[in-house]
Amino acid sequence: MPLLRLSPSLRAKALACALGSCAGALHAADYPPRKPGLWEMKMGDGAGGANSAPVQTVQQCIDAATDQALRDMGQGMGKDACSKQEMRREGSALVIDSVCKMGTTTATSHAVVTGDFGSSYRMESSSTYKPPMMGKSSGSFVMEAKWVGPCKAGQKPGDMIMGNGMKMNIIDMMKGQPKK
Repeated sequence: MPLLRLSPSLRAKALACALGSCAGALHAADYPPRKPGLWEMKMGDGAGGANSAPVQTVQQCIDAATDQALRDMGQGMGKDACSKQEMRREGSALVIDSVCKMGTTTATSHAVVTGDFGSSYRMESSSTYKPPMMGKSSGSFVMEAKWVGPCKAGQKPGDMIMGNGMKMNIIDMMKGQPKK
């Protein structure tokens, strides 16, 4: 199933993670940089049951400049939408708490990110929505990312390949948006 067929809340989180701003925007300087190359991200709701959304797989080609640009973009998105953005280390994990407006809904999220950002990382997030969004008052999200090697021939930093084969370049899309 393509990314566009996910529930709106899961789609928003999946896109935010792909853009480097998981669980609300983070202070770009505090979020560990990812190893340059091709990353594969598997995203789902973490429910694991018959009612869970199918896991979506996205590949993303990055270099250091692209990874920084995506983190900066995530920070900018949160600056406008989030009244709370806190990140702290607890042992080897990053713990992120955020309160963000999504339209008329306030999303309160708690996420834990583990891994080394050089070979793999995992993010587990739970959120509550007030008022409910699309009939849901809460949700969860899990993303597992792993470095799979250098970007493939013909790929450039910023290229994202969706599970359905659709390819887009996030950096090119960002350049095409009008400045605020």
